[in-house]
Amino acid sequence: MTRRSEQISLHLNAYLTAHSTPPDAVLRELATETAERYPNEVGLQVAPTAIEVGTFTGYSSICLARGLADGGTLLCCDVSQEWTSVARAYWGKAGLADRIELRLGSALDTIRALPDQEQFDVAFIDADKLSYPKYWGELVPRVRPGGLIMVDNTFSHGRVLDAGNDNPSVIAVRAMNDLAAADDRVELIMVPIGDGLTVARRH
Repeated sequence: MTRRSEQISLHLNAYLTAHSTPPDAVLRELATETAERYPNEVGLQVAPTAIEVGTFTGYSSICLARGLADGGTLLCCDVSQEWTSVARAYWGKAGLADRIELRLGSALDTIRALPDQEQFDVAFIDADKLSYPKYWGELVPRVRPGGLIMVDNTFSHGRVLDAGNDNPSVIAVRAMNDLAAADDRVELIMVPIGDGLTVARRH
């Protein structure tokens, strides 16, 4: 990506932010604490959306849980006790702890242990990129018709276009993108937000 395009992206991000509903006090506090605690990983924090695989410090899970109907539940999968301890604290501050279940360990193992049937209305993939194709394969059959599967970082910082890039993570994201585009169980669009967001609707 060129310096000019990076600058355009920064200006566009500022414009989008200025024309969107701002995060509330809990989310602002969480974003600030995350940046202070984990300055090298702050890029893992995402804009408000749903979460299924990859919790980090809980920003997205708060956004999803707030949108649940009465009696709804959110299952969060992550491997980090440290990062999710921050998430747990903020779930409590947001009054959502009773709606969210956290399962620590391999997300693939967690998903594969679930019933092999349609059960989720929304799935969000934002975890280790090497497992993206496997996450897709396990989650699509478990999403109800009309439900959404969202996958973050599907541009891989623009590297998906570089045919000569043999980084394993880039190869995995590229493979997931091809897999999703050819999947007749869904209709999808790749949205140029952030590092690319694929939004798929289950048939």
